Amino acid sequence: MAVANTTKTSWRLQEIVAHSSNVVCLALGKNSGRLLATGGEDCRVNIWAVSKPNCIMSLTGHNNPVECVKFNNSEEQVVAGSQSGSLRVWDLEAAKILRTLMGHKANICSLDFHPFGEYLASGSMDTNIKLWDVRRKGCVFRYKGHTQAVRCLAFSPDGKWLASASDDSTIKLWDLTAGKMITEFTAHTGAINIIQFHPNEYLLASGSSDRTIKLWDLEKFKMIGSSEGEMGPVRCLAFNLDGCCLYSGAVDSLRVYGWEPNRCFDVVPVGWGKVADLAICNHQLIGVSYNLTNVSSYVVDLTRVKKSGSVIQGVIQDDQPLTEPSPKGSTLRRNYDRPLTTCSTQRVKQSSESDRRSPEGERRSPSSEDEKESSAEIRNPEDYKEIFQPKSAISRTPPKSEPFPAPLEDGESLLPSRYVLGDDEALAQIRKGHDTMCVMLTSRHKNLDTIRAVWGSGDVKTSLDSAVSMKDLSIVVDILNIVNLKPSLWKLDLCTSILPQIEELLQSKYESYVQTGCTSLKLILKRFWPLISDTLTAPPSVGVDITREERHQKCKACYKQLKNLSNVVKNKADQVGRHGSAFKELQLLMAPLDY
Repeated sequence: MAVANTTKTSWRLQEIVAHSSNVVCLALGKNSGRLLATGGEDCRVNIWAVSKPNCIMSLTGHNNPVECVKFNNSEEQVVAGSQSGSLRVWDLEAAKILRTLMGHKANICSLDFHPFGEYLASGSMDTNIKLWDVRRKGCVFRYKGHTQAVRCLAFSPDGKWLASASDDSTIKLWDLTAGKMITEFTAHTGAINIIQFHPNEYLLASGSSDRTIKLWDLEKFKMIGSSEGEMGPVRCLAFNLDGCCLYSGAVDSLRVYGWEPNRCFDVVPVGWGKVADLAICNHQLIGVSYNLTNVSSYVVDLTRVKKSGSVIQGVIQDDQPLTEPSPKGSTLRRNYDRPLTTCSTQRVKQSSESDRRSPEGERRSPSSEDEKESSAEIRNPEDYKEIFQPKSAISRTPPKSEPFPAPLEDGESLLPSRYVLGDDEALAQIRKGHDTMCVMLTSRHKNLDTIRAVWGSGDVKTSLDSAVSMKDLSIVVDILNIVNLKPSLWKLDLCTSILPQIEELLQSKYESYVQTGCTSLKLILKRFWPLISDTLTAPPSVGVDITREERHQKCKACYKQLKNLSNVVKNKADQVGRHGSAFKELQLLMAPLDY
């Protein structure tokens, strides 16, 4: 382990390529601070151990980009909401899909798990908030009142309240037992991005695009302070574990706030850009940010951060007192009562009859097919076993005992200077980290053997369909590289299977995949476009011609897929680089589609 760096307050832990396309959202596990979930435009949720470079699990099932993701308190489950409004819950310990929940009519913007019950709340661009019973697969209540997207949801530590924040600049507090709104806070002047309950006291913090952080007393339901020191929209807040101060993830800095009396205790420079989530573990604060396909993690040593008392030297000019200070002596506030037992279904008000008679789409219970299509693929068996299936079942989350090492200074070494590796140890070090590659190559070899058996029968389409069903794009590319060299193997049937895959290939980060996709699309356009065009523009035939009808249906499907691809090609045709000219040529070949 690296020798702890005694001179740094913050440092970058690592940067990873998290998805094959852009990262849309991410979430840290707040219990351990050691787990990270990322959601991408590739419709996947990937699970990572913070500070380790390899993906532990890749969760599939969504057919649209993943917009929001969240761990439950024990970090045994993760939920992801998509652009289409569907939710999927995975059991990480069992490595399988647990629930598919349908009902929202637009993007999922916010999620939170109940602190100790089997409930889940979701907020959407459709302005609705839904409370789900994870065990029964159903929506048990719907909260209405916001007029714009619901950006953040948070259950109170005692599990009795749900707070919601919206683009409409309001915060609403809902009583779960009564099923109604308790109060509304309206002091923000911009969209509210984040809300956090104090871990012990009846206090709520909110951060907004109006560049302020506000503190709300939940006994008197009034604002007790408002910061003015933020340089941009406030996206991340976290109370210290003991509740002594509030951290704000500002652009390239961490700000530390106190209240009653209210002030900024410290400003710590951190190079995380627009930080997306914060967690605290072992006297360290972990911050994560994303840009395109990359995710970066940063560490702040909280033992070197000012959290109380007077403002430290060098930060006094950044001290931003909070307005409306509370009178002295009013710092003690009621604490949350946490029940000793888990939450039962009777604690939450169920939907009324009018809610139960909601549109068919909201009542639909997902079929077993929905859950079969979803999977949890273990990418890194070694880390998966260590984190989710430890020998001791006391804790399923990564150990908290070791802090993240600070970066090495010049001259520092990971091993004592006199220590020399033996042959066996050296080999073990060399092999370390290659398990993932071995698992992937073994899987690919097995899949190729399966395809080869089908290929032997001479049925190219069945071979390709089998490769597609394996959900392994590398196998699809292997087959296309063969059929691209033999145009005589191509039939109209093959086009209907290949075209949906080409869209994925053209948007891949791998140059070879893009090249294969371009070659296949060019071949289809040159060889089959005249047939597709003539078939679709031909006058209706007299009588029944089953063969002609089948060909017409196939041509219609191909035309629809080609139209979708033409938009991708147009967007890529202007790019500078290796494939720019290939996309320009494709754009010319696809021009007749617009007529």
